[in-house]
Amino acid sequence: MSTSTPTRDTLAHRFGTLLRRPHVPAVAGWSLVCRLPVYLMSLATVLVVREQGGSFAQAGLTSALYTAGMAVGGPLVARRLDRAGRRPVLLATGLCYPAALAALAWTTRPGTWGQLAAATAAGIALPPANACMRSLWARLPLADTERDTAYLWEAILTEVLVIGAPLMLAALMLTGSAALAVTAVAALGGAGALGLALVRLPPGTDPDPGTERRDLLGPLRNPPMLALTAVMAASAVPIGLLTLGIPAFVAAHGSPGGTGLVYACWGVGSALGAVWLGRSQSDVPAAVRFPRLVLAYALGTGLTLAATSQPLLALALAVGGAPIALVSAVEMTLVGAVAPNGSLAEAFTWASLATVLGDAVGQQVGGLLVEPLGARGVFAVAFAVALGAAVLAFAVRPLLDRGTSAATAAEYAV
Repeated sequence: MSTSTPTRDTLAHRFGTLLRRPHVPAVAGWSLVCRLPVYLMSLATVLVVREQGGSFAQAGLTSALYTAGMAVGGPLVARRLDRAGRRPVLLATGLCYPAALAALAWTTRPGTWGQLAAATAAGIALPPANACMRSLWARLPLADTERDTAYLWEAILTEVLVIGAPLMLAALMLTGSAALAVTAVAALGGAGALGLALVRLPPGTDPDPGTERRDLLGPLRNPPMLALTAVMAASAVPIGLLTLGIPAFVAAHGSPGGTGLVYACWGVGSALGAVWLGRSQSDVPAAVRFPRLVLAYALGTGLTLAATSQPLLALALAVGGAPIALVSAVEMTLVGAVAPNGSLAEAFTWASLATVLGDAVGQQVGGLLVEPLGARGVFAVAFAVALGAAVLAFAVRPLLDRGTSAATAAEYAV
């Protein structure tokens, strides 16, 4: 009787296999370095302005202009990335971004036009690492299962960076000033952009210039992409609502100092959910999985309504947040499938902006509702909006099915 070694199909094994593929370690490594400033720089600019003696109003304006620069410049930079390829865009932004932030930190003062201009310029010049890497995953010569694993890697990496990047900033500030920490992180991000620009990739990985017709909407003129973006924006609104509801709940049920720990449980739950639930690849098409996952995320959001104490809220967020990273991973798979090949970077940028916009709307609405409704009322609104997003996801599923089928047919035709 013969025995055979069982096939390993753990998530760690699939990640290891993916990261050993030709060309992947270099682009994945440099893109990780490039993305370090993305999830902390808005906070870091506030700390710099306060360190310079500026008011909270001046700090908030500086941070807002940095964010506005990202929102306005992101699609334009990504469009240029699609047309000209990685190298010129990443080289330019990799040099301009740290220079603008260094100027903000060391040569300008709070409330001056120079500081506001530097903040805006830094936001515009943020290297498009997320869009670049996600469009590369769509174009690199990978099997479909490897591509799904790559997008799951992206989703988990986002959760890790959201938790870890602010901790890195705090560690840097222990050994120096906020200005020094901002300069160091910006320089590191710029170096990552330069490294990503100079990596050699197989022919055809970068888009052919001029292959796509350009207009104001870009890839959003594609109905499946527009529908997907709408679901992503709607799904992000509950995140913003909970961002305001959580500290209100914590303050009403104990010390506000526990807010950070409760938030951390939310992020950890999302990351662990992806690791646990994403262990095996599903044979179900992404367009079918997507609305199911959005529904699971909506039901998870509803768990917050059962919380009666800080520990129970932390548990509800950890369990209910388990599908979040998986939703994000399938969203990326669908963007890569339905967006025109020559507009992938711009499509991923619009998808990210839709999420940011939905989150911002949720935070604004949550701020208005906390006082009259209380934390539990905000949780109820978040649950209702999440269910609405799930209904929308099921409604647009036929459109996503057609979009992915058309993309597959076009691929086989080539």
